[in-house]
Amino acid sequence: MAILSELVLYPIKSCAGISVREATLTRSGLSVDAVYDREWMLIDENGQFLTQREHPRMALITPRLLSDTLELRAPGMLRLEIALGLPDPDHEITREVTVWEDTVLAYDCDDTTATWFSKAIGVPCRLVRFHATAARFSSTKWTGGLAEPTLFSDGYPLLVVGQASLDDLNQKMQAAGRAALPMNRFRPNIVIDGIDAFEEDYADHFALGAARLKPVKPCSRCPIPAVDQASGEPGPDPLDILSTYRSKAVMDDKICFGMNAIVTDGDGERLQVGQPVTMTLAF
Repeated sequence: MAILSELVLYPIKSCAGISVREATLTRSGLSVDAVYDREWMLIDENGQFLTQREHPRMALITPRLLSDTLELRAPGMLRLEIALGLPDPDHEITREVTVWEDTVLAYDCDDTTATWFSKAIGVPCRLVRFHATAARFSSTKWTGGLAEPTLFSDGYPLLVVGQASLDDLNQKMQAAGRAALPMNRFRPNIVIDGIDAFEEDYADHFALGAARLKPVKPCSRCPIPAVDQASGEPGPDPLDILSTYRSKAVMDDKICFGMNAIVTDGDGERLQVGQPVTMTLAF
């Protein structure tokens, strides 16, 4: 029987995730205690988003949810707490920010926060938060014409990976004399155990109670899986192994691992680690 084996929330895009036992499923992605996946993001002075692709030390910024704040820690830094309540509309500071081809409005966090993050990753940057009035949507080319919301994700509200897919890769890694990789290298939101390796590629949908998740686009891979999430240091890139068997013609032969997914039913449903998952194949 397939089960939901892991749930991971990433409050700040490209920083460390929080593994949780329960989460609320929304059309925009996972939510825990009203904190949403990729609700915050780091930007440069031009408002362009920053990620581990260029700044691997972002992996070392570790969030923790407290009662009314998001606590952040990083090596050599005093801890920082960010209020979870939205800014006062009469005093909020906003910026236009860009993530890939989309430019949206965001709340600008204060100068103290910007200084903390700049020191933590070693480059000038600012922290921003997705604005309450902003709207950003996944590509309708892949959603079948549906306008599916997302926040600061690369493009889709959820990333689903089968545990067997990582096990398959690790067998090949070890056969090549390389160390096995943890799942956090691939930064999924949802991990499903009990399905065959890469069977998520062929799913029409996953049912988790009243919720339905529809995989819509293979996740093409950048250099981030080469970054050790515990040290913030790039290492051997698993893409050279993946390139031997994971290129997808539908993605112009890009190397893919995991599936981007949308929520077709069950907005507001609670998900729990260990709950059963039913997969319906697309053929």
